[in-house]
Amino acid sequence: MNEEDGMKQADLLWKGYQRKNGAPGIRNRVLVIYTVKCSEFVAQKIVEKSDHPEVELAGFDGCTDNQYAVDMLISLIRHPNVGAVLAVGLGCEYIQPEWLAEIAEKEGKPSHWMFIQQEGGTRPAIEKGVAWISGALEELQAVPRVEMGMKDLVIGAECGGSDYTSGLAGNVVVGRFFDKLVDLGGTAIFEEIVEAIGLDQLLIGRGADKRAAEEIRLTYDKALDYCKSVRQYSVSPGNFAGGLSTIEEKSMGAVIKSGTRPIQGVIKVSQPPLYSGLWLLDSTPDPHWMQFGITNPNDNEGLMDLVSCGAHIVLLVTGRGSVVGSAVAPCIKITGNHETFQRMQEDMDFDAGPVLSGEQSQDEMAERLAEYVAATASGILTKSEALGHREFYIPYKYQEKQLLRKKSCEEAV
Repeated sequence: MNEEDGMKQADLLWKGYQRKNGAPGIRNRVLVIYTVKCSEFVAQKIVEKSDHPEVELAGFDGCTDNQYAVDMLISLIRHPNVGAVLAVGLGCEYIQPEWLAEIAEKEGKPSHWMFIQQEGGTRPAIEKGVAWISGALEELQAVPRVEMGMKDLVIGAECGGSDYTSGLAGNVVVGRFFDKLVDLGGTAIFEEIVEAIGLDQLLIGRGADKRAAEEIRLTYDKALDYCKSVRQYSVSPGNFAGGLSTIEEKSMGAVIKSGTRPIQGVIKVSQPPLYSGLWLLDSTPDPHWMQFGITNPNDNEGLMDLVSCGAHIVLLVTGRGSVVGSAVAPCIKITGNHETFQRMQEDMDFDAGPVLSGEQSQDEMAERLAEYVAATASGILTKSEALGHREFYIPYKYQEKQLLRKKSCEEAV
């Protein structure tokens, strides 16, 4: 990054929402959480009848204990983009809404919980939920505003529906943007280690220190074993139709979105990075997880994994196009395929195609992406937000806890 580009990005400032735990957010949302599939309908109706863009839904379908799902929900409650929480349960599930409301309260966020059984059924529960949200929205108007810049952002990235342009333009531009973000003191997270097959030495060599390199090696080996166990690598018919030929080719294109800066280490789902820099997110199930069937990886699971680590904004690179959004954090959809962007302009946010046509350099496009990110952080809606997309997906999964490395306050600063 040259000095002029650094100055441009450093000048990108906006007002965020100050949270009591110190982490500022770029949205001020009321999150309605259902704690079991049986309460999803009521929670969904509460969101619909509240009819406010900052009220949205997330939840977990399962009735059986799963720590991965519990950790995910807790991470969403603590997310800086969330200002208030309403937890809705049926009354007999494992995940108790009262627990979640208490966590939100400790975070200094307005919170409430209910059991539909105790409220008298569907209609009374919906009416009570809508009334509570009306009050919470008024309360959130008093949240203090605070100046934010690139150094305050946590940005996550993944790719899906890749074609030949993803590794040549879309992911390349994200990688250049990540380099700039990290250089300015921000935090970048990339995942999809199962799309790094064949690139273990490249990633290990980028470890910031010996411990980071070892974490990357173990994460890669586990992902390779997982792919072998399910007899499938992360490549699809759509990738082949889009001009990709092998998993190795797709891997090169996928990993380039991480940029070139040192990888500080590996984090698990629902674990925010301890300090700024570039981090690899390990979302591959660990051995011995509950056998409800093979976990169902998809773009929205990946996006929510990134959100759970505190990402203010998530970037989805897709050469072939996508229509999804994400709960809690705005999703910016990027394509390196100009034809895809023209065909899906109502859904796609950012066209990186000029890199391939030679109209703009990779660094120029990365600067434009930084401006788009800053505009989104300042409150301008992404295409998926404007259309009402708020997809999320939380499956049953098993992941062991992993302690983040210790680092002194002086080093972190």
